[in-house]
Amino acid sequence: MSVAAMDDSRVLPIGAGALEGGGPLAPDLVGSKAANLQRLAALGLRVPPAFVLSTAACREFLDAGGTLPDTLRPQIRAALAAIERDTGRGFGGRNPLLLSVRSSPPVSMPGMLDTVLNVGLTEQTVRGLVRASGNPWLAWDAYRRFARAFAETVMGCAAAPFDEVERAHLAGAGVSSVRDLDPLSMRDLARATAVSARALAGDAVPADPGVQLDAAIAAVFRSWSSSRAREYRRLTGVPEDSGTAVVVQAMVFGNGGGTSGSGVGFTRDPSTGADTLYVDFLFAAQGEDVVSGRHRVAGVAGLADVLPGVHAELVEVKARLEAGFRDMQDFEFTVQDGRLYFLQTRAGKRTAWAALRMAVDMVAAGLVTPREALEQLRPFDLNSIERVRLDVPDTATPLATAVGAGLGVASGAVVFDVERARARAASEPVILVRPDIATDDVAGIAASAGVLTTAGGRTSHAAVVARHLGRVCLVGCADLRVDAARCRCTIGARALVEGDVITLDGETGKVYAGQLPVTRERPTEALAEVERWRAEA
Repeated sequence: MSVAAMDDSRVLPIGAGALEGGGPLAPDLVGSKAANLQRLAALGLRVPPAFVLSTAACREFLDAGGTLPDTLRPQIRAALAAIERDTGRGFGGRNPLLLSVRSSPPVSMPGMLDTVLNVGLTEQTVRGLVRASGNPWLAWDAYRRFARAFAETVMGCAAAPFDEVERAHLAGAGVSSVRDLDPLSMRDLARATAVSARALAGDAVPADPGVQLDAAIAAVFRSWSSSRAREYRRLTGVPEDSGTAVVVQAMVFGNGGGTSGSGVGFTRDPSTGADTLYVDFLFAAQGEDVVSGRHRVAGVAGLADVLPGVHAELVEVKARLEAGFRDMQDFEFTVQDGRLYFLQTRAGKRTAWAALRMAVDMVAAGLVTPREALEQLRPFDLNSIERVRLDVPDTATPLATAVGAGLGVASGAVVFDVERARARAASEPVILVRPDIATDDVAGIAASAGVLTTAGGRTSHAAVVARHLGRVCLVGCADLRVDAARCRCTIGARALVEGDVITLDGETGKVYAGQLPVTRERPTEALAEVERWRAEA
């Protein structure tokens, strides 16, 4: 499709050769995710075939009161037929094509809008996936995930009843994780999840894949108006009126076994700015497992040990991404049977300290010009950039150690609830302590000086948001036990109640009782270099 034809269509192809000689896709038309997927394909990286419904389609949908325009459906079906040809699989067929349906706003909003994966699965097509993949565990796990995601995202069901179904099945099987279920037990859990969805919603998950796809697209469009998305736009100044595009893409499966998995990477450390690959990876997982903040994840070392070829490819891609996009990138990827696929990239959100270091280092390396570096630094107040470190007394012993998702130090009163965090933060600094943290909690994250969680990784959406907002965030604290209903927790051997003061060290990941002193450092040499650029501009 040519660039000239874009304005006449609300559905556009993504992938190698999709533009047939045209220029890049415009982010205000297709959102940053879709535009960058096209650029990834142009760089020769492996991108599953996809199409995008434009931001104009979203505005039409919202103006129509939440109804997909009839003129969209033929375009969707034509674009879907192209993916079927590219993959050799049929949507709803015996060798089933499954789809991910994800948001693509013009300005990145990590985790604030909805996603539905594995669209196209039914009781019939799941059997086709078993045959095609030779992996019944993967097929039934994907069906379980789809039934739950569709029920929660599209049909408006609560998450808690599905958690209870899962707990009951795990207890019956005598295991602690869904990863430990055998294929028959996974099949039973998937079917129980679908039954629960029908009971909770009053209707079954649609058995027609086409109906599933239309409903998933509508749900992602609708999520533009969700309370968490509105709050994020208020906090970050993202325009309200653009709407979001929607990317529909062929699924690749990270939940297939020991040589598969999903990950999120930054081409540089978004906390410090160090020129090192910064990756969280989870074997036998889909992407939502990594970014949801509900699971502990492994770093790049674990990936290098098991899949050295994939690790080597990521190291090579790091340089290609920065050369191609001329900025630090935050990218999402899936490994299916040892084969690496890229699902997203965007300019990575970073601390102010990291932004300054990256700018200076990239200019020195010739990756960007001083003018480009100054533009990257424009959102940051350079006069206030400092690195805060703990000045730990010899008598202080940490209660526990977690994984730091950003720099800085935060001291404050422990709270266990978002609304309590917002209320108490009006009079004193607070630390939000949770088993896990989600983007629904963005208002609580913004109100808090710091966040501490039992689960999660450095690249979960909520950790990315916390880092972007300048909040200290420690995740994956194995020694944290939270009893939110009774407003108390234990960290290591110490029992704490709401109001007790703790200190989080973002640099080391250590948690201390009470408030500890700090030291402050200014990046004087880097700031002097920036002033030299300005003088020469």
